[in-house]
Amino acid sequence: MEEIREPSTRIRTIIVFSALFAVFGAVILFAYFATFSRPVTTVILVRHAEKKIEPNNEDPDLSPEGVARALEIARVFGESGVNAIYATQYKRTQQTVKPLSDRTGVPISLLDSSQRNELVERIMTGLRGKTVFVAGHSNSVPVIVSILSGETYPEIPDNEYDNLFVVTIYRFGKAKVIKLKYGAHSTQ
Repeated sequence: MEEIREPSTRIRTIIVFSALFAVFGAVILFAYFATFSRPVTTVILVRHAEKKIEPNNEDPDLSPEGVARALEIARVFGESGVNAIYATQYKRTQQTVKPLSDRTGVPISLLDSSQRNELVERIMTGLRGKTVFVAGHSNSVPVIVSILSGETYPEIPDNEYDNLFVVTIYRFGKAKVIKLKYGAHSTQ
């Protein structure tokens, strides 16, 4: 009768421990990806609310319709966890977000209207994982949305003040954009 050789104890031990390490490694890897927290950055962008039509005034205040729209922004986004609010140097953008700032206690950060790339840089670095509200202009809001999303958005028509963009930026993958209408229908 032939004698069957059993693997040596040492080889058996190596195989068992290798299998255990492989299983342990797989469990650690699975746990890492299962609980992986991706910081999501949410950017809400609106064009300033309706402004008073005043000839020879490049920096008019909001009209009564614009004030109503600004109050609607505060009502809708007052409990949304906004961490930063940005407006341009013009009164109409600042007045658009003032009620939101008052309601949330988040101060308004001012930028020059031409500082679109600087704003995007701030959002992508220092505001990662936060909720940011931006009041801009008919030409700047679509540019910022386009830079953040990688898609092209056209200028907002001069008579539209009810456009709202929500850009969700994930750590990995492409940003998602939702375009909505809010408040009363624009009539100006």
